[in-house]
Amino acid sequence: MFYEDLSEYEYLDDDSFTDRESGFYGLWYRPTYTRLNVGWLEAGTPYSTGAVPAVFVEKLKALQEVQWMNVCLGMHECDLCPEEGAPEGTGELRIPGSPGIAYAAPFLITHYVTAHGYRPPQVFVDAVLAVDLAAWAGARWPDVPFPWVPDDAERMLE
Repeated sequence: MFYEDLSEYEYLDDDSFTDRESGFYGLWYRPTYTRLNVGWLEAGTPYSTGAVPAVFVEKLKALQEVQWMNVCLGMHECDLCPEEGAPEGTGELRIPGSPGIAYAAPFLITHYVTAHGYRPPQVFVDAVLAVDLAAWAGARWPDVPFPWVPDDAERMLE
């Protein structure tokens, strides 16, 4: 599924988080921030390539360990890889950018960077590097690893 980098995200109306420890609790809300696409690649469609800092890759991997966003039941295979053994992903990642902007990336983004040489826009690289990883990793339900969840978000508590 291809979306041009920094185009407005329109795939889902709501954002939802699943608690990574229970896998059951969740919350959802209609975002008041603008979501911009990053890293939605598709075979046959050109994309930016180039080196990224190693610290960016490590932080991106770590953020994916702590944030479960818009996890769906189906899996999306990397269609840039040969059919056999292509990695699969489900869900997305939200990274806060400048005020009112959040970047929406597919869960396969780290794979795209490391295996296919994808170079995300610099504003996304900078936003990932700016995330307070310790705060996100320390978030425990009902808190979630993302700073812009509204107070009136709907929560599934049981």
